[in-house]
Amino acid sequence: MEGPTLLATALDAGAAVESVFVAPEALSRPEVAGLLDRALGEGARVFELGPGVLERVADTVTPQPVLAVVRTPTPADGLEGRSFVVVCVDVRDPGNTGAVIRAADAAGADAVICCAGTADPWNPKTVRASAGSVLHLPVFSGDDPRRALVDLGRSGFRRLAAVAHGGTAYTDADLTGPVAVVLGNEADGVPDELLDEIDGRITVPMAGRAESLNVSLASAVLLFEVRRQRSNLHGVEDAR
Repeated sequence: MEGPTLLATALDAGAAVESVFVAPEALSRPEVAGLLDRALGEGARVFELGPGVLERVADTVTPQPVLAVVRTPTPADGLEGRSFVVVCVDVRDPGNTGAVIRAADAAGADAVICCAGTADPWNPKTVRASAGSVLHLPVFSGDDPRRALVDLGRSGFRRLAAVAHGGTAYTDADLTGPVAVVLGNEADGVPDELLDEIDGRITVPMAGRAESLNVSLASAVLLFEVRRQRSNLHGVEDAR
Protein backbone atom coordinates (compact mmCIF):
# COMPACT_ATOMS: atom_id res chain seq x y z
CA MET A 1 0.00 0.00 0.00
CA GLU A 2 1.51 3.27 -1.12
CA GLY A 3 1.28 6.61 0.65
CA PRO A 4 0.46 7.94 4.12
CA THR A 5 -3.29 8.00 3.44
CA LEU A 6 -3.48 4.30 2.59
CA LEU A 7 -1.24 3.42 5.52
CA ALA A 8 -3.56 5.37 7.83
CA THR A 9 -6.54 3.56 6.29
CA ALA A 10 -4.90 0.20 6.95
CA LEU A 11 -4.17 1.09 10.57
CA ASP A 12 -7.70 2.43 11.11
CA ALA A 13 -9.13 -0.79 9.64
CA GLY A 14 -7.10 -2.92 12.05
CA ALA A 15 -5.20 -4.56 9.19
CA ALA A 16 -1.97 -6.38 9.96
CA VAL A 17 0.75 -3.97 8.78
CA GLU A 18 3.90 -6.06 8.57
CA SER A 19 6.48 -3.56 7.29
CA VAL A 20 6.73 0.13 6.45
CA PHE A 21 9.39 1.62 4.19
CA VAL A 22 9.94 5.36 4.26
CA ALA A 23 12.05 7.72 2.18
CA PRO A 24 14.47 9.88 4.20
CA GLU A 25 12.86 13.18 3.17
CA ALA A 26 9.53 12.11 4.69
CA LEU A 27 10.82 11.57 8.20
CA SER A 28 10.58 15.27 9.02
CA ARG A 29 6.88 15.42 8.17
CA PRO A 30 4.83 15.33 11.42
CA GLU A 31 1.97 13.34 9.88
CA VAL A 32 4.38 10.69 8.64
CA ALA A 33 6.18 10.50 11.98
CA GLY A 34 2.86 9.99 13.73
CA LEU A 35 1.92 7.16 11.36
CA LEU A 36 5.26 5.48 11.90
CA ASP A 37 4.75 5.62 15.66
CA ARG A 38 1.29 4.06 15.22
CA ALA A 39 2.67 1.34 12.97
CA LEU A 40 5.48 0.55 15.44
CA GLY A 41 2.91 0.40 18.22
CA GLU A 42 0.95 -2.18 16.21
CA GLY A 43 4.01 -4.37 15.79
CA ALA A 44 5.12 -3.33 12.31
CA ARG A 45 8.76 -3.08 11.33
CA VAL A 46 9.82 0.33 10.01
CA PHE A 47 12.74 0.77 7.62
CA GLU A 48 14.32 4.02 6.48
CA LEU A 49 15.47 3.70 2.88
CA GLY A 50 18.48 5.38 1.36
CA PRO A 51 18.08 8.20 -1.18
CA GLY A 52 16.58 6.97 -4.46
CA VAL A 53 15.85 3.44 -3.24
CA LEU A 54 12.08 3.85 -2.92
CA GLU A 55 11.82 5.12 -6.50
CA ARG A 56 13.41 1.89 -7.72
CA VAL A 57 11.12 -0.49 -5.86
CA ALA A 58 7.76 1.33 -5.93
CA ASP A 59 4.96 0.39 -8.31
CA THR A 60 4.33 3.95 -9.56
CA VAL A 61 6.49 6.27 -11.65
CA THR A 62 6.41 9.04 -9.03
CA PRO A 63 5.87 7.20 -5.76
CA GLN A 64 4.73 8.63 -2.48
CA PRO A 65 7.41 8.54 0.25
CA VAL A 66 5.83 5.76 2.30
CA LEU A 67 5.23 2.13 1.31
CA ALA A 68 3.64 -0.51 3.51
CA VAL A 69 3.34 -4.28 3.26
CA VAL A 70 -0.03 -5.32 4.67
CA ARG A 71 -1.24 -8.85 5.22
CA THR A 72 -4.09 -9.75 2.86
CA PRO A 73 -7.34 -10.01 4.85
CA THR A 74 -9.16 -13.33 4.77
CA PRO A 75 -12.94 -12.81 4.56
CA ALA A 76 -15.27 -15.03 6.52
CA ASP A 77 -16.45 -18.04 4.53
CA GLY A 78 -19.80 -17.90 2.79
CA LEU A 79 -22.42 -15.20 2.34
CA GLU A 80 -24.67 -16.09 5.26
CA GLY A 81 -26.46 -13.01 6.55
CA ARG A 82 -25.54 -10.91 3.51
CA SER A 83 -28.11 -9.53 1.06
CA PHE A 84 -26.27 -7.05 -1.19
CA VAL A 85 -23.37 -8.44 -3.19
CA VAL A 86 -21.38 -7.19 -6.17
CA VAL A 87 -19.94 -9.71 -8.63
CA CYS A 88 -17.14 -8.84 -11.05
CA VAL A 89 -16.89 -11.19 -14.03
CA ASP A 90 -13.80 -10.63 -16.18
CA VAL A 91 -13.34 -6.98 -15.16
CA ARG A 92 -9.73 -6.93 -16.23
CA ASP A 93 -8.47 -3.42 -15.54
CA PRO A 94 -7.15 -3.07 -11.97
CA GLY A 95 -8.25 0.56 -11.85
CA ASN A 96 -11.81 -0.41 -12.74
CA THR A 97 -11.84 -3.27 -10.25
CA GLY A 98 -10.61 -0.99 -7.49
CA ALA A 99 -13.16 1.68 -8.37
CA VAL A 100 -15.97 -0.91 -8.26
CA ILE A 101 -14.82 -2.05 -4.80
CA ARG A 102 -14.74 1.59 -3.66
CA ALA A 103 -18.28 2.20 -4.98
CA ALA A 104 -19.50 -1.00 -3.33
CA ASP A 105 -18.03 0.09 -0.01
CA ALA A 106 -19.55 3.56 -0.30
CA ALA A 107 -22.97 2.17 -1.23
CA GLY A 108 -23.02 -0.22 1.72
CA ALA A 109 -22.62 -3.52 -0.14
CA ASP A 110 -22.02 -6.57 2.03
CA ALA A 111 -19.31 -8.14 -0.14
CA VAL A 112 -17.58 -8.11 -3.50
CA ILE A 113 -16.81 -11.29 -5.44
CA CYS A 114 -13.95 -10.93 -7.94
CA CYS A 115 -14.30 -14.02 -10.11
CA ALA A 116 -11.42 -15.69 -11.92
CA GLY A 117 -10.42 -13.49 -14.86
CA THR A 118 -11.03 -10.28 -12.94
CA ALA A 119 -8.04 -8.17 -11.91
CA ASP A 120 -6.50 -9.24 -8.62
CA PRO A 121 -8.12 -7.14 -5.88
CA TRP A 122 -4.74 -7.06 -4.11
CA ASN A 123 -2.86 -5.73 -7.13
CA PRO A 124 -1.22 -2.46 -5.97
CA LYS A 125 -3.11 -0.49 -8.64
CA THR A 126 -6.40 -2.05 -7.55
CA VAL A 127 -5.68 -1.22 -3.93
CA ARG A 128 -4.89 2.40 -4.83
CA ALA A 129 -8.03 2.73 -6.97
CA SER A 130 -10.13 1.35 -4.12
CA ALA A 131 -8.75 4.05 -1.79
CA GLY A 132 -8.37 1.36 0.84
CA SER A 133 -11.92 0.00 0.52
CA VAL A 134 -10.46 -3.48 -0.03
CA LEU A 135 -9.94 -3.43 3.75
CA HIS A 136 -13.45 -2.24 4.62
CA LEU A 137 -15.63 -5.04 3.29
CA PRO A 138 -15.19 -8.74 2.48
CA VAL A 139 -13.61 -9.28 -0.93
CA PHE A 140 -13.67 -12.84 -2.27
CA SER A 141 -11.39 -13.64 -5.22
CA GLY A 142 -10.62 -16.44 -7.62
CA ASP A 143 -14.04 -18.13 -7.77
CA ASP A 144 -15.15 -19.70 -11.05
CA PRO A 145 -17.83 -17.32 -12.40
CA ARG A 146 -20.45 -20.01 -13.03
CA ARG A 147 -19.91 -21.61 -9.64
CA ALA A 148 -20.18 -18.22 -7.94
CA LEU A 149 -23.45 -17.40 -9.72
CA VAL A 150 -24.90 -20.85 -9.02
CA ASP A 151 -24.05 -20.53 -5.32
CA LEU A 152 -25.65 -17.07 -5.19
CA GLY A 153 -28.82 -18.40 -6.81
CA ARG A 154 -29.01 -21.25 -4.33
CA SER A 155 -28.58 -18.74 -1.51
CA GLY A 156 -31.65 -16.81 -2.64
CA PHE A 157 -30.00 -13.90 -4.46
CA ARG A 158 -31.53 -12.38 -7.58
CA ARG A 159 -28.61 -12.17 -9.98
CA LEU A 160 -28.95 -9.02 -12.09
CA ALA A 161 -26.50 -8.41 -14.91
CA ALA A 162 -25.62 -4.84 -15.83
CA VAL A 163 -25.98 -4.39 -19.60
CA ALA A 164 -25.42 -1.29 -21.71
CA HIS A 165 -28.70 -1.66 -23.61
CA GLY A 166 -31.91 -3.66 -23.50
CA GLY A 167 -32.29 -4.26 -19.79
CA THR A 168 -34.86 -2.97 -17.33
CA ALA A 169 -34.18 0.65 -16.39
CA TYR A 170 -32.34 0.44 -13.09
CA THR A 171 -34.83 2.77 -11.39
CA ASP A 172 -37.70 0.42 -12.36
CA ALA A 173 -36.03 -2.73 -11.03
CA ASP A 174 -36.89 -4.03 -7.57
CA LEU A 175 -33.57 -4.02 -5.72
CA THR A 176 -34.91 -4.38 -2.19
CA GLY A 177 -34.48 -8.13 -1.72
CA PRO A 178 -31.28 -10.15 -1.68
CA VAL A 179 -29.54 -9.01 -4.85
CA ALA A 180 -26.25 -9.66 -6.63
CA VAL A 181 -25.29 -6.96 -9.14
CA VAL A 182 -23.19 -8.68 -11.81
CA LEU A 183 -20.69 -6.56 -13.73
CA GLY A 184 -19.01 -7.90 -16.85
CA ASN A 185 -15.98 -7.26 -19.00
CA GLU A 186 -15.24 -3.67 -20.02
CA ALA A 187 -15.75 -4.42 -23.74
CA ASP A 188 -17.98 -7.49 -23.90
CA GLY A 189 -20.09 -7.41 -20.74
CA VAL A 190 -21.25 -10.59 -19.00
CA PRO A 191 -20.34 -13.63 -21.17
CA ASP A 192 -23.24 -15.21 -23.05
CA GLU A 193 -22.43 -18.63 -21.60
CA LEU A 194 -23.30 -17.33 -18.12
CA LEU A 195 -26.66 -15.81 -19.01
CA ASP A 196 -28.53 -18.97 -17.99
CA GLU A 197 -27.38 -18.17 -14.44
CA ILE A 198 -28.73 -14.60 -14.63
CA ASP A 199 -32.21 -13.73 -13.34
CA GLY A 200 -32.54 -10.33 -15.00
CA ARG A 201 -30.76 -7.47 -16.74
CA ILE A 202 -30.59 -3.85 -15.70
CA THR A 203 -29.54 -0.82 -17.72
CA VAL A 204 -28.66 2.80 -17.03
CA PRO A 205 -30.62 4.74 -19.71
CA MET A 206 -28.52 7.39 -21.41
CA ALA A 207 -29.76 10.63 -22.96
CA GLY A 208 -26.62 11.64 -24.82
CA ARG A 209 -24.63 10.04 -27.59
CA ALA A 210 -22.23 8.01 -25.44
CA GLU A 211 -22.35 4.34 -26.44
CA SER A 212 -22.00 3.13 -22.84
CA LEU A 213 -20.67 3.97 -19.40
CA ASN A 214 -17.37 2.80 -18.03
CA VAL A 215 -17.97 -0.21 -15.76
CA SER A 216 -16.85 1.69 -12.67
CA LEU A 217 -19.20 4.60 -13.39
CA ALA A 218 -22.08 2.25 -14.12
CA SER A 219 -21.42 0.37 -10.90
CA ALA A 220 -21.62 3.56 -8.84
CA VAL A 221 -24.99 4.49 -10.37
CA LEU A 222 -26.45 1.01 -9.91
CA LEU A 223 -25.12 0.38 -6.42
CA PHE A 224 -26.36 3.68 -5.05
CA GLU A 225 -29.80 2.87 -6.46
CA VAL A 226 -29.70 -0.33 -4.41
CA ARG A 227 -28.83 1.78 -1.37
CA ARG A 228 -31.57 4.31 -2.13
CA GLN A 229 -34.26 1.67 -2.45
CA ARG A 230 -33.16 -0.12 0.71
CA SER A 231 -32.92 3.14 2.66
CA ASN A 232 -36.50 3.97 1.75
CA LEU A 233 -37.68 0.45 2.55
CA HIS A 234 -36.21 0.35 6.03
CA GLY A 235 -37.04 3.92 7.00
CA VAL A 236 -33.47 5.02 7.53
CA GLU A 237 -31.70 8.08 6.18
CA ASP A 238 -32.47 8.53 2.51
CA ALA A 239 -29.51 8.23 0.13
CA ARG A 240 -29.12 11.56 -1.65
